[in-house]
Amino acid sequence: EDCREPCYMVNFLRPDVYDEDGVLQEDAPKMYEPGGGLEDVRPVVQAFLDKYNTEYPAKKMELVLFNDALEHLLRINRLMEMPRGSGLLVGVGGSGKQSLTRLSSYISRSTQFQITLTKQYNKSSFMEDLQTLYKSAGHLRKPTTFLFTESEIKDEVFLEFINSVLLTGDIPGLFAKDEIMAMTADLRNAFVKERHGMEDSQDNLKQYFIDKVRDNLHLMICMSPMNAKFPIRARKFPGIVSCPTIDWFLPWPADALVALSRAFIQNFHVECTPEVKVGLMTHMGMVHSMVTEACDEYFLKMRRRVYQTPKSYLSFIQNFTKLYESKLAELKVKESRVNLGLQKLIQGAQDVEDMKKVLAEEQIKLDVATLETNKMLESLEVSSAEAKRESDKVKAIKEKCVADAARIGNEKALCMADLAKAQPFVEEAENAIRSIKPADIGEVKRFANPAVIIQLVFDGILILFKLNMSSVRAAKLNVNKVEINFIEPSFRPHGVLLMNQADFLKQVIDFGTFGKDLINEETIEFMCPYIELEGFTAAVAKNASKAAEGLCIWVRAMKFYHEASKIVKPKLEALSVAEANLEAANKALHAAEMRLDACQARLNELQAMFDAQMAEKKRIEDGALALQRKMTMAAQLINGLAGERVRWTADSNDFSDLKRRLVGDCAASCAFVCYCGPFNQEFRRYLIEDKFVKDCLHREVPITRDLDVITFNVDIGTIGDWNMQGLPADLLSSQNGILVTRSSRFPLMIDPQGQALNWIKNKETANLPSWGVTLITDPKLKEKLEMCMGDGMSMLIVGVEEEIDPMMDPVLEKQLITKGKRKFVNVSDKLMDYDERFMMYFITRLPNPSFTPELQAKTTVVDFTVTQKGLEEQLLGKVIAKEQKALEDQLNDVLEEVNSNTKALLALDASLLERLTSNTGNLLEDEELVSVLANTKAKAADVKQKLSGAADTKASIAEKREQFRPVATRGSVLYFAVVEMSGVNCMYQTSLQQFLVLFNDSMDKAEKATLASKRVANVIETMTYIVYRYVNRGLYEKDKLTFVLLVTLKIMITAGQLQQSHFMLFLRGGAALDSDSVRRKPFNWISNEAWLNVVELSQSMKFFNDLPNEMSANEAMWRRWYEDNEPEAISIPEYETKIADAPDGQGPFYKLLLVRALRMDRCMLMSKWFVRNTKEMGPAYVEPVTDTMESIYDGMVAQTPVIFLLSIGADPTESIEVLGRKRKLPSPAVISMGEGQEPVAIKALQTGAANGTWVLLQNCELGLELMATFEEFLEKLREGMEPGFRLFITALPDPAFPLGLLQMCTKVTNEPPSGLKAGILRSYTIIVDQDRLERVDQGAAQWRQLLFALCFMHSVVQERRKFGPLGWGIPYEYNNGDLTACILFLEKHLYNGSISWPTFQYMVCEAQYGGKITDNLDRRLFKTYTQTWLRDETCKEGFSFNPKVPIFKIPENFVYKVDNYDTIVHYHNYIKSFPEIDSPEMFGLHPNADLTFRVKEVNALFNTLGDTQPKGGGATGEGLSREDQVSEKARDILERMPDDYVEEEYKVKINKLGGLTVPLNIFLFQEIQRLQSVLAKVKFMLKQLRLAINGEVVMTEELQQCIDSIFDAKAPKDWLFTVAGDEFSWILPTLGLWFSSLLLRDDQDRTWLGHGRPNSYWLTGFFNPQGMLTAMKQEVCRKHQKDSQKWALDDITYHTEVTHYDKVEQVKFGPAEGCYIHGLFLEGAAFAKDQQTVVLAESEPKVLFVPLPVLLVSANQKKDEEKIKRDTFGPLGPYEAPCYKYRTRTDRYLIFFVTLKWGADKPPAFW
Repeated sequence: EDCREPCYMVNFLRPDVYDEDGVLQEDAPKMYEPGGGLEDVRPVVQAFLDKYNTEYPAKKMELVLFNDALEHLLRINRLMEMPRGSGLLVGVGGSGKQSLTRLSSYISRSTQFQITLTKQYNKSSFMEDLQTLYKSAGHLRKPTTFLFTESEIKDEVFLEFINSVLLTGDIPGLFAKDEIMAMTADLRNAFVKERHGMEDSQDNLKQYFIDKVRDNLHLMICMSPMNAKFPIRARKFPGIVSCPTIDWFLPWPADALVALSRAFIQNFHVECTPEVKVGLMTHMGMVHSMVTEACDEYFLKMRRRVYQTPKSYLSFIQNFTKLYESKLAELKVKESRVNLGLQKLIQGAQDVEDMKKVLAEEQIKLDVATLETNKMLESLEVSSAEAKRESDKVKAIKEKCVADAARIGNEKALCMADLAKAQPFVEEAENAIRSIKPADIGEVKRFANPAVIIQLVFDGILILFKLNMSSVRAAKLNVNKVEINFIEPSFRPHGVLLMNQADFLKQVIDFGTFGKDLINEETIEFMCPYIELEGFTAAVAKNASKAAEGLCIWVRAMKFYHEASKIVKPKLEALSVAEANLEAANKALHAAEMRLDACQARLNELQAMFDAQMAEKKRIEDGALALQRKMTMAAQLINGLAGERVRWTADSNDFSDLKRRLVGDCAASCAFVCYCGPFNQEFRRYLIEDKFVKDCLHREVPITRDLDVITFNVDIGTIGDWNMQGLPADLLSSQNGILVTRSSRFPLMIDPQGQALNWIKNKETANLPSWGVTLITDPKLKEKLEMCMGDGMSMLIVGVEEEIDPMMDPVLEKQLITKGKRKFVNVSDKLMDYDERFMMYFITRLPNPSFTPELQAKTTVVDFTVTQKGLEEQLLGKVIAKEQKALEDQLNDVLEEVNSNTKALLALDASLLERLTSNTGNLLEDEELVSVLANTKAKAADVKQKLSGAADTKASIAEKREQFRPVATRGSVLYFAVVEMSGVNCMYQTSLQQFLVLFNDSMDKAEKATLASKRVANVIETMTYIVYRYVNRGLYEKDKLTFVLLVTLKIMITAGQLQQSHFMLFLRGGAALDSDSVRRKPFNWISNEAWLNVVELSQSMKFFNDLPNEMSANEAMWRRWYEDNEPEAISIPEYETKIADAPDGQGPFYKLLLVRALRMDRCMLMSKWFVRNTKEMGPAYVEPVTDTMESIYDGMVAQTPVIFLLSIGADPTESIEVLGRKRKLPSPAVISMGEGQEPVAIKALQTGAANGTWVLLQNCELGLELMATFEEFLEKLREGMEPGFRLFITALPDPAFPLGLLQMCTKVTNEPPSGLKAGILRSYTIIVDQDRLERVDQGAAQWRQLLFALCFMHSVVQERRKFGPLGWGIPYEYNNGDLTACILFLEKHLYNGSISWPTFQYMVCEAQYGGKITDNLDRRLFKTYTQTWLRDETCKEGFSFNPKVPIFKIPENFVYKVDNYDTIVHYHNYIKSFPEIDSPEMFGLHPNADLTFRVKEVNALFNTLGDTQPKGGGATGEGLSREDQVSEKARDILERMPDDYVEEEYKVKINKLGGLTVPLNIFLFQEIQRLQSVLAKVKFMLKQLRLAINGEVVMTEELQQCIDSIFDAKAPKDWLFTVAGDEFSWILPTLGLWFSSLLLRDDQDRTWLGHGRPNSYWLTGFFNPQGMLTAMKQEVCRKHQKDSQKWALDDITYHTEVTHYDKVEQVKFGPAEGCYIHGLFLEGAAFAKDQQTVVLAESEPKVLFVPLPVLLVSANQKKDEEKIKRDTFGPLGPYEAPCYKYRTRTDRYLIFFVTLKWGADKPPAFW
């Protein structure tokens, strides 16, 4: 039992060794040992994952290790642990390849490396990275993992290096010689240790280095199998496949998907039962599988590739958790508010009733309070009078005191001002004293004989202090070196005593503060002599000492202070008296106020009692009034909220059910957002309703059955905003709006019509950077990205094709690195700031882009392709804006008002509920809240009323708008018909903007009318024709009818006249029926295909229910109609009247269906008749129209180029140059594109735009690199472009031609029109004009007649091309240049005199047209034309181009003659009278050729129409897929394949036949070799194909083409041709015919080999029929070697005779000489018996091929053969009929000529 359980061997189970401090001591040993099952290994791996996430938080990986992922991890880990272990990991993006590789590398302790792409990353950068890897793995010998993904392959040369690394490890030129020598020198010791006995030479050391690299470097190459380059790369670089171990990451199985959802959802809170949660997790797993299957269905039906990867699934799960949390919280808040609101409403109603009772009680209290208040009022009046008297007394006293105080205050202010003048002297003294320090005084004390100035200063101090001084004695004093007469100083002893006092300085300071005001006049009088001394200054004192300086200043200041202050003193004294009086008065005032206060206190006491009583009364009164008011408001509010109460009650009851269904609703909504973006509307509905919802119901997950994802995700107000911003209002666009705004990934929008671009530009106007949109090819993309990300702006990137620069991957995947509060993204090795507000939009204009699975996983792809109904609404708006602008403006105003009012109503409702529930107390207690609620309710009612009025207005406007809807409907139909034509040819691209120009133009040009209905009809008619003409001139001839037919049918289907099934019936007919399963064909004259069509017609349409029975009942009539050459022109048996009476104009379509069913060859003609006779269209749409270069030029503007779509024989160069000459303009600059021509073209364009000249760029499909940037280049060129500038472009169709350029150009085809009438009319419009008619005067009539003959012949030889090989062996490019050259020759020839017919014929046949003819038989044919139509008889009366005796009548019995008219107008009228249908006999062909051509033409029509329609499903009724069907077919072919030819065996058999010396035996030997090669190749490819389908070998491009071919029932190209393009087997149209031919060829060769030569050879069954005939000639030649005239092989030719053996079975023996051959067919003629001789005759009607009787082919000498021909066939000789191997009539397949006898009236020239 244990052996059955898988056991996984691993080497990472053992733990690392750590010490007690947690320091790593030793890495875990690598022991490869049994690890048990996956459940045993998973915890260990999970631990490594957790550890990795801890160590590398910026690179955190959220992995779920389900079984599949774990198995892949173990495989990758095992490879990394093996020397030289590398892996090729193949799987779609997002399947876990890179994450598992990183984790495995971490487990293996391997250095992990991955290149970082930048814009400049190139081969050199890759080489540098490889050097880093080699140094790590080889030099340092570290295990190194190189993770390499296909998105990093910027150049295929990268793979060449990878291939070398895997195969040999050696990359030439990777290291410089000195670098490799330095590294190998470091490895010398290790080399000696590991490789004993080997010489340590440089070569050996280098090899050791390489070996180490290969051992330690583990390449993990991640590829996607969906990438078309994957198989190509696998073939080009075999080392990538053969060297690494391939690990296929197959789509995740269901259990893995469920396990993943379980990992995220298991512990996520979901309000549901456990059973529902299990069902939810299973459903989420199934969603991914369902969408993946839908992707295949979508491709089969719509041919659009959509991929879903595991990344989409992870996004789906993550979105679900976020959405469910937010929706649940939102629902709970709403539930809480609604319930609380209801509770408050109920409580409020109860409170109103209680208020009524309280109000009655309050009224009684109010009456009592009123009585008490009146009594108190009387007492208060007495006390108030007493207080009044006392107050008057106090007031008088107070007024006097106030007046005195004011007066005294003024006086005081004046005194203070005077006093302030003395203040500077005080400050000066104080500063001087402060500057003196005790040390300064000490210094003076130390003076033995102080300076005189010091002694004088101290005298001054003594005077001020009024101290004793010495007696006055005269003395001479030296002051400042000046001797003066003065008194002797008192310094000694009085000054010294003062100075020696300890507090001397303090005394000075105190005097300055207090004593200065006591100085009297006497003191000043004593001081004046001192002060007035010339040397008694501070400056002089300073020279003596610092102390003297300060004291001198102080003494002087005291004197000046006294003089200043003696003026103020009297005033101060008076002021003191006044202040004393004032103080006394204030005391008296105070006493009076005390008495007043006592009175006032009593009064206040009484007033307080009165106020209290009044307040009580007021309180009771106010309470009663408030209660009354509150009760009234509350009653009104409760009654007003009655409607909300009902609604909220209903909501409250629904909340539990909403929460229950929220699980499924969120799951379906998230599935829609994550998966449905790339699908169209039909598939979105299918996925939501038939897949997501149905699966939820099946798994019993609660969900809303009719879930609307739009209303679930956004409210109506948001959608209204989007509509105002330019998003169309249809359902698909609203869904797209949700997908863009709700997805967690950046959106990638498919926007061929530009609607998404317009919406996003309006929506993000405020957030876009200054430059607006950004091109994906912008060279500054990285810088712009950095700026937008850092500033949180929106980045709108346009011009996306099918890839996005890998540089942007980190941004797309939001690989955010968080550092603190900032977030970063590493882009191209640069950390860029990331703002959460940043948004990025990608837009592609490609209608059907093929994005890789990886890109679709990184972005949310949203298909914005407009729908027909959506476009109709937009066009209706434009019609009304043009026709009824006021109405449209009114509608826009109403819509804007409705939107704002709707949003206001939603906001008011939310506000109402929020305000109601946010109140914590009683609802009726908060009066403000009640008032706000009432106001809100009133506003809501007003808004509702406005909405109701707006709805009525909108309905009224809509009714008026509907009158113009038919115009919009027709416009929408036309646009989609135009768009569908792009499926026919890649160049038929028309943008919506181009169409809108035509749409608006049609309204300008349409005839005005008073009645709206008449105006609508005029606009529709004008618009249809304008669009038809615009598109028609840009279509190739073969597609013009297709477009008109498509438009007609779409118009009828849209109008309800037809159904889509009728269209498909017209296309398919009875192709789906099996002739064995339907009613048997009742008669032989009808083909099997026609009968199946009849049966299908009767089964599919009620109108034709009895058609088979009616045909059986009237066989003769139906047979006549069926076999008529023009059945559409005669009455249809039994149906003519029915069809005429068919309702709704369906009659023409019924007739078309009937002709298509029975006579498919007439279907093209019938289609034109159908368009002509359908009332919606008319004859104008099938008339041939020629656009002249003048008309094209007249419609051009400088800004819009014209692109000519080239075809065989069409080159507009000459016409453009001629037009320029006519307009007298400079010759256009003509540049033929090709290698190196881009700079020339750019310079010519710049010059032309600047000078206003013309530029012609030819063959632009050869300059696609320039074309890719052309749109942007032209945009820049438009600035300053001269109005005269014109740009013409010519190009062949190319799928890579830029879409944008095609959509901005006017497209024109210049190919010759189809039909004789159109061709000749074109010649007489473009080449022949009135001037040319009048150029020849002499022989003017002959000139005009031959001119017409040349134009007629030119049109005929061109028209013959449509008949394929019947017309010309090679479809030559006859063009207007050939005709113009012939006309010029004829003109000059006639100037020189009379015409020389042989010369004229030669110049036309051999020189002009003949210069292009390479096939001799084509030359023979053209010569016949010139000899018949360019001769003297052409200019004679009665000449016509008609056959003498037509087999069928020429349409309208028209006679094609050469008329002689003077004016071009007459010629135009004559040509326009030509029949619409050309008889093949006019071209020299049998009417049967028309059958061949028309069947081919109608098949092409059906194929083209089919290309415009969505494809059907890919499964058959038995449910087999495309690949299964091919596999079964391959198995069937393999079983029926003949046995291989063994060379030894068939050589023996050939020897028995005579050996390899016999020429025909040599030929047989070569044929068998060729056939064996075919057998071997077919068997090998079929076996490989079956293996590839089963996934056992790589599906190569050749095998894929083989699958496609076999599915389409065609022989694969590799079976038909070699690689060089040579014929490998044989060419047949279907696989069935090809395989039947294989069996028949094998049968002929084996029969010949086993039973000898056949009596008649099946010539068709040989690879080399010429070789067979040559071998026969050799054998005949050898037989005649014994003749008298020995035959030489070079002198003999073929001799052929048509025998009387109609069937090969009649041949019993071979001829004596030569051989019989059979299997040939005659095309274009039949045989008739003429006197025992077989002669050529006209073919029977509708019999295209006639079997040739058995043909005798022998050899004869050339001269003898010529004599036999003259004798047998006469002077004109036989008709030499060429025999071709295939219907392709070229020299390559020409075998030989067969001589056939012609009838008397039809010479060889006729045939």
